[in-house]
Amino acid sequence: MNFERSWVEINLDNFAYNLQQLKGLLRAKTEFMQIVKADAYGHGAYEIAKESTKQGATYLGVANSEEGILLRYQNITTPILILSPSYEDEIDQIIEYNLTPTITTLQFARELDSKCNGQPIKVHIEIDTGMGRSGIRYDEANKIIPEIQSLPNLSIEGIFSHFCCSETDSDYNKLQSERFDKVVKELSFTPRYIHIANSSGVITCYPEYTNLVRLGLLSYGVYPGNGLLDKIDIKAVMSFKSTVCQIKKANKGESIGYNRTYIAQDNIDYAIIPVGYADGYDYLLSNHGEVTVNGQYCPVIGKISMDMLTIDVSNVQNIKVGDEVTLLNSGLLSPQSVTAKYDGLSYELLCQIGRRAKRYYLSNGSTIATAPLARREFVSHDFSDSKLNLIIESAISQRLQSKEIASLLYSEILRRFFVDRDRDIHYRKNFCYKIEFTKPKEPMYKEFYEVETTLSFTKVLQQDHFFVACAHRLEDLQRYFRRRDVEYRWLLDSNFNLTEDFFSVSNVSINDLTLNHHSEISDGCMEIRCSHPMLSELVDKIVDFSISMKTYYPKASHQLSAYITEITQGVSVFFHYPEDEIKDVEVVNIFSGQQRYPVTVRENGVISISTGEEEWIFPNSGIIFAY
Repeated sequence: MNFERSWVEINLDNFAYNLQQLKGLLRAKTEFMQIVKADAYGHGAYEIAKESTKQGATYLGVANSEEGILLRYQNITTPILILSPSYEDEIDQIIEYNLTPTITTLQFARELDSKCNGQPIKVHIEIDTGMGRSGIRYDEANKIIPEIQSLPNLSIEGIFSHFCCSETDSDYNKLQSERFDKVVKELSFTPRYIHIANSSGVITCYPEYTNLVRLGLLSYGVYPGNGLLDKIDIKAVMSFKSTVCQIKKANKGESIGYNRTYIAQDNIDYAIIPVGYADGYDYLLSNHGEVTVNGQYCPVIGKISMDMLTIDVSNVQNIKVGDEVTLLNSGLLSPQSVTAKYDGLSYELLCQIGRRAKRYYLSNGSTIATAPLARREFVSHDFSDSKLNLIIESAISQRLQSKEIASLLYSEILRRFFVDRDRDIHYRKNFCYKIEFTKPKEPMYKEFYEVETTLSFTKVLQQDHFFVACAHRLEDLQRYFRRRDVEYRWLLDSNFNLTEDFFSVSNVSINDLTLNHHSEISDGCMEIRCSHPMLSELVDKIVDFSISMKTYYPKASHQLSAYITEITQGVSVFFHYPEDEIKDVEVVNIFSGQQRYPVTVRENGVISISTGEEEWIFPNSGIIFAY
C-alpha cells in the first residue's frame, strides 16, 4: 500500500520505443537532437539525456546556459545546443562548459568572437522564416551570415529554423521551408547540420535538404493534435499518480469545495486526493477532470484547491484509503486529452506536473533511478519551518530536476564560484566531522544532550585568524555563511544563554600550533576569534585545521543537520548517539557533486557517512539525522 502524496513515473522503455518509431521515419544519415529544455518537458533532463544518447542522439537541445551547465555537472558530455538567444554575460560560461550557442544577432556574434581567446567555438545560426520570434530574418540572412562567417573564432556548425505550425498548416510549412532552403542554397559553405523539423515536422514537413531533426513532444509520447494519431504509434512516458487519503459521503444537495461550484444531485461517496494546482494539476480541471481508481474512471468534483482535489467514487468497489489514483497517463488521461477539457496546452501541463512529486524511472518493469524534487525525500515531519527553509534553500542535488533547483544551483554555486573570477577560490580536503551525543551530567539539562563536535580538514589558510560563530536565530547566523573568515557555525537552542557555558571551543589548532581563542557577543551572535602570532607565516599555505567544541542540543528536536559550506574533496561524517535512548536514526543525504549517495555504515551507536577521498562535493550539501 502506497501512502505517498504524489509521484511521477517515467517509463524509459516507452521513451526508447517512441524514439525508435521516430527514427524509423528518418532518411539515411539524418541525425537527431533530443530536446531536453524545461527539464525535458518535466520528465527529467538528466535521465532523458542519458537514455536519448544511448538511443543515438548526437545533440541535446536546451533553452539556456543554466540548463546546459546543469547537464555538464551531471557528466553529460553529448554536444548541447542552446536554442534560445543568450546574453553577453553568459559567454564565459558557454565557453567554459563547452556549450553551443545560437547566433540570432550580429552583435552577439561579435561579442562571442571577442571572448574566445583564439579558440574557435562552434555555433548554430537561427533563421526566422516566419515564426516571428528570435533569429535573423530570412530576407536579411545572406547579408549577415557572411559577416558572421568572417569572424575568426566562430565555426558555423549549423543553421536552423523552426516551423510555427508543423502539425496543422501545410501551406505555411511549405512557405517556411522554401524560405529556409533559399537561405541555405545561397550560402558559400555547407554547415555540418541543417535543421528545421521538430518531431511533428518529421511526419508532416521534413525537407530533403536537412540532415538533423529535433525530437520533442512526440518522443515523450504526447500527440500535439489529433491529426497525427494515425501517422505514428507512440506510448505515454509520464504517469502522474497519487493515493486516496480520505473517503467521505455527501448527501443530496450538499456542496463540495470552494464557492460551492459542485452540488451533489444524489447521495454520493467521494474521496480526497492530496494533489492540487500547486502540484501542477491545473485549476481549470475543476469540475472537468477525470482520474482512475482501481481501473474505474472518476470525475473531479468541486474546485481544485492548492493542495487537494475531490473525486466522485460512488462507482468504485471496495475503495479504501491508500488506493492508487492515476491523474495522467494515456488514453483519456493523456496530456492531450486532459488539456482538451479546458483548451489548455500539453507542453504546459507536462512542465508543471509533479512540482512536489518524486520521480521514478522505470525500465524492464523495475525502478532504475529516482529523482527527488524539493519535497518528501528531504522533508521530515519533525523539522521546524526554519530548518525546512534552510534545507530547501541548501539542497543542491544533481538529481533535483526542476527549473527552481537549476536556478538555485546557478545562484549558489556557479555564479559564486565560477563567474566571480576576481575571487581567489579555495576548497577543503579530507573533511572530517565528528558529532557525539551523550547524556547530560547535570540533572537540570535532562531534556538535552551534551554534544562534542570535532571538525578537521585541510585548506589554504587565507588570513592570520578565523572565527567560529554561534547564534540563537537562523537569521542572525546566515550572515556568516558567506564570510570567508568563518570556519564553523552553530545554531544554539534558545533555552541557553549565548555564553561559553553553553557553547565553547575546547581546542583549536592549525598544524601543530594550538591557537588562542576568545569570544565576543555582537548583534545577537557569539563570535569566537581564533588566532596565533605565527599564523601570518602560514597564510596562503596548505594547512591542517582542527576545531573542537562543546555545547547542548535539545532532545525534542528529533533531528540534526550537518552542512558542507565550501567546495570539498573527500567527506567523512560520524554521528555517535546513545543507543538506549535513540532507537532509530533516519539519514537523509543532500549531496551535490560527483557522488550523490555516499557510503553509510551503522555500527554500535555510530553512523558514518563517507565519500571517496577524491570525490568532490559542492557547497550547501549536507546530511540530516532524524531520530
